[in-house]
Amino acid sequence: MANAARIAVVVVALLHVWFLVLEMFLWTKPLGLRTFGQSAEDAERTRVLAANQGLYNGILAAGLIWGAVAADPVGFQVRVFFLVAVAIAGIYGAATVNRRILLVQTVPALVALAAVVAAG
Repeated sequence: MANAARIAVVVVALLHVWFLVLEMFLWTKPLGLRTFGQSAEDAERTRVLAANQGLYNGILAAGLIWGAVAADPVGFQVRVFFLVAVAIAGIYGAATVNRRILLVQTVPALVALAAVVAAG
């Protein structure tokens, strides 16, 4: 169970690395425009804000990787902290930006959190 929980944490971390790439490097590119459903003009106007979001997603990913490799009890505490942070950010994003963020960000974080807690 512990290995499955760590794998789930790494999957959530990789999702956030992908969010970093989308927001920092692909925001104004065709894939970024399609992903976020915006015009080139809107993307250009908001690219610095998106890069800032991407940086925060990178920090979440780094924390999740740290938690995945750190020895317990610190590793367990770090995994729980960062998964809760991801879930809260996803809930806020779903409430303020787009409900699909709940499925893309919050659900994977909560599944990983359940696995981490179950693995104890």
